[in-house]
Amino acid sequence: MESTIFSNLGLPDPFNAEALQRCVAAVRAGGAVPAVTAVLDGVARVGLAPGEHERILGAGRKAAERDLAAAIGQRWPFGATTVSASVALAAAAGVQVFATGGIGGVHRGAELTGDISADLDALANHPVITVCAGAKAFLDLARTLEYLETVGVAVLGWQHDWFPAFYTRSSGLRVAHRVESAAEVAAVFAARSRDDGGMLLTAPIPVADELDAAMLDGVLAGALRDCEESGVIGAAVTPFVLGRIAEATAGRSIPANLALAENNARVAAEVAVAIAATPPGQMGRP
Repeated sequence: MESTIFSNLGLPDPFNAEALQRCVAAVRAGGAVPAVTAVLDGVARVGLAPGEHERILGAGRKAAERDLAAAIGQRWPFGATTVSASVALAAAAGVQVFATGGIGGVHRGAELTGDISADLDALANHPVITVCAGAKAFLDLARTLEYLETVGVAVLGWQHDWFPAFYTRSSGLRVAHRVESAAEVAAVFAARSRDDGGMLLTAPIPVADELDAAMLDGVLAGALRDCEESGVIGAAVTPFVLGRIAEATAGRSIPANLALAENNARVAAEVAVAIAATPPGQMGRP
């Protein structure tokens, strides 16, 4: 699990601590071992002791995969790992399943700005299954899926036919393949064509926690318009838009965020257990 979502760069206090507790508990309840990624005192970590959890709740600097070398070489006290960094660290440690909230993707207007998240190439180049609730709706989701196809990342839908849009269960875009069980995910992962390639498993937010799609569309349109007028670009777009959503939903977006993160951790634990239970001789490609 990445540490950005558990820092106050991802969720405000005290909800970041609640997210950490719920996700760790969900993984353990599923029979798997939780391992939070972070850089602490210049050391890249995959797994923290319970006594170290408090250290990742405060403010830090985000570390994407490109930043890991600097975080280690410059001995950052705390680097909050993003999806791309977490996938890279998981692969280096031999961990095959990673859970997060939502991935980054192709930003709207990327044909002019070139703004494409490093998460997508990380998914393509590391042998890890990333479990997420899709991507945030303010991204260009159609182009995000097209980019994933281009770089060879299989996108699976967990008991669902549609690519989720984080707070909502469907973006209106179909996933390439639906899967019904963790054993099926493990079998698909074993049969992939590249040993160094990853997969994306999308698990929609639970029905009871989904936000109203029509309301979100209106908020997103206004927030993106304000971004353009104010010159907010790149990494600054995400916190700006999420802040607007929190205001518009009177705080309901935070419980939704907690619910989807916990659900992703639960699904990831199921998949990790299924992979561990697969006999070694069946994990290779046919």
